[in-house]
Amino acid sequence: MPLVTSEKMLLDAQAGGYAVGAFNVENMEMVKAVIAAAEELRAPVMLQTTPSTVKYASLAMYAAIVSAEAKKASVPVALHLDHGSSFELAMQALREGYTSIMIDGSHESFEGNIDVTKRVVAAAKPNRISVEAELGKVGGKEDDLEADADTNTDPMQAREFVERTGVSSLAVAIGTAHGFYVGTPVLDKERLSEIRKVVEVPLVLHGASGLSDEDVKDCVARGICKVNFATELRAAFTDGIKEVLAAKPNTFDPKKLGAVGMEKVTELVKSRIRVCGCGGKA
Repeated sequence: MPLVTSEKMLLDAQAGGYAVGAFNVENMEMVKAVIAAAEELRAPVMLQTTPSTVKYASLAMYAAIVSAEAKKASVPVALHLDHGSSFELAMQALREGYTSIMIDGSHESFEGNIDVTKRVVAAAKPNRISVEAELGKVGGKEDDLEADADTNTDPMQAREFVERTGVSSLAVAIGTAHGFYVGTPVLDKERLSEIRKVVEVPLVLHGASGLSDEDVKDCVARGICKVNFATELRAAFTDGIKEVLAAKPNTFDPKKLGAVGMEKVTELVKSRIRVCGCGGKA
């Protein structure tokens, strides 16, 4: 089916008590692998690209690949700009056919974050494209943005932010981090529950690679409707290629390398779909 927006996906997840898996993709093989997993488990799915990923190829390239694969799928597929770093990049993604946009103004002041988010929401509204924003800072490194420490989301600020910007969903900081964790993460789940009490729009969890299944499930039970997975997909794809080269070092056909990488990603995505509880929800 054609690409869909993320708004209905996430509202359905909110009403149903599950989360939609959102998976960062870097190439054609990862796109095919993620959609194959969603098809097998009959799950709605979001595919995401960060600014560095679209710089590697282009917004138009990823939009074309994901759109082509989505048309062959029978489950809802949305294409999301993850961590949109500027108003200009968000507008470019809209023009190229992205069906969901994140504008990340979390490194701005509170008022600065509101200002850039309102501008993106206003521009996306005529095309009914949903907009995700972030309040608070998720630790770790995402593209060229790095936070040395987490600044967790304040519940009352979150309510004000959503009311003033009109965003469709909100990514919150509760102690997660981008990249793989060093040590065991300690999540402020009570803060998540407090945010959920005062914020009506679907909530998003970033930095899920490396979290335990129990932590993800608990966060979903407390109101998370979208869970982002990125780093572990890259690792799975690369591990597949390493296995081929270790067993057959003379392999030179990229298709043989990509095929095993795809298998690894598909299996990982299926496990994450099950954790999010969105299997069978398409």
